[in-house]
Amino acid sequence: MGDTVALLVAAGRGRRMSGTVPKQYRDLCGKPVLRRAIDAFTTHPAVAKVRVVIHPDDADDYTRATAGLDLPPPVTGGETRQDSVRLGLEALANDTPAQVLIHDGARPLVSPDTITRVIDALSDAPGAIPAIDVPDTLKRAQDGRIAETVPRDNIVRAQTPQGFRYVEIRDAHQRMTGRDMTDDAAVAEATGLHLALVAGEEDNMKITRDADLERAARILARRPSGIRVGSGFDVHRFGPGDCVRLGGIDISHTHGLAGHSDADVALHALTDALLGALADGDIGSHFPPTDPQWRDADSARFLAHAMDRLRARDGDLLHADLTLICEAPRIGPHRAAMQSRISAILDVDAGRVSIKATTTEALGFTGRREGIAAQATVTVELPIQ
Repeated sequence: MGDTVALLVAAGRGRRMSGTVPKQYRDLCGKPVLRRAIDAFTTHPAVAKVRVVIHPDDADDYTRATAGLDLPPPVTGGETRQDSVRLGLEALANDTPAQVLIHDGARPLVSPDTITRVIDALSDAPGAIPAIDVPDTLKRAQDGRIAETVPRDNIVRAQTPQGFRYVEIRDAHQRMTGRDMTDDAAVAEATGLHLALVAGEEDNMKITRDADLERAARILARRPSGIRVGSGFDVHRFGPGDCVRLGGIDISHTHGLAGHSDADVALHALTDALLGALADGDIGSHFPPTDPQWRDADSARFLAHAMDRLRARDGDLLHADLTLICEAPRIGPHRAAMQSRISAILDVDAGRVSIKATTTEALGFTGRREGIAAQATVTVELPIQ
């Protein structure tokens, strides 16, 4: 199917939690709850765009929570969650995505696998939701007493993201305006849409009370992490110019480097190495050379983007090792400046960045001084989902 857009609903007030900060902006292990939810979708390869619905009083909190992200402007929500979702769906009209994932901004621990299962189910159904079984016996209470036992056969707990074919769920919400429905699946059901169920996950919890935030922190703390290694390689030929951009700095030379962007082979190789460690495509899939907006672009943007995607998944860069392959210019005199610039782009200590240089003993295209090559290896630590 076509593009998938994620719509995160974060306009609620969270009155069942202590304090004055809305729950979606509370800190969860160094990141706002909402930022963790957003990151789950911005880093998913099948999600083309993320749009967030917020309360009109939360503009400053939202700006802080999304710092560094390239997101469309937020949508102002309505009086109820149902109103907020409808307004968010209507705001997507110019994009007209094939399908939309509607997710609670207060569910910060949704996994890539859950998102993938919902998206895959939309190939055969107009809507799909993740759900988990109810293991406990259910009781109906009245006036502080048990009124009856409720059969739990075929009862499940619904979670988000709830996925739908965009036009159908938008139309359903418009038809159901003013109704009091607790989730988007109920809206879809009321208009005759048949929904598929996919497996949810216990960790995909909704932050509602203070104890939920504490539980979410414990879940994050016990998640195992693993070491990954990524590699990158890039080549650019020499062209007209009087300097080359290498490692984020300009070095005087008899020629420049030719490329769609600034042709910084060092940063391109590092970017691909980071994306490779994340299994997140390559530099061309994120910044297509056919796109005019990247013409003459500073490659620092590419490397920072890859690093942001690592951090969005709670990853850490342990070490970056870069080798530049050329006969000229000489790299040694500029090594420290490159190391300083690259570590600044990555926002890590310079001791985590190694820069080396070699020649090919006058062999091959670099030996003929036709261009410069770079290869990079990065080592990252990443939570295991």
